[in-house]
Amino acid sequence: MAINPSIITRDTDKLAAKTNNIYKSVYVCSQRAKQIAVTTKDELTGKLAEFASNVDNLEEIFENREQIEISKFYERQPKPTSVALDEFMNDEVLFRDKNESSANTGISE
Repeated sequence: MAINPSIITRDTDKLAAKTNNIYKSVYVCSQRAKQIAVTTKDELTGKLAEFASNVDNLEEIFENREQIEISKFYERQPKPTSVALDEFMNDEVLFRDKNESSANTGISE
């Protein structure tokens, strides 16, 4: 992903312009961030489950390099909120307002 994981100052006017309401824009981004976080967690859990051992004894647990590399890869990824804000600002998120009949770009509320 080409998203910068560090903190970025956002122009709230540009963010609010997408929905004509800053709170609605933040809500849409937060819902998308939740979706991204759940997807990422499911992927990580699935990959780490391959290395799970049925042994409860600490002496028999060994260091697994592949498991460590997978964990480090996911730690280096940008935060879900950064990804969601980037997608929202690039009109890659579909959403609709329950009170309006026309669909906008963004996720379902």
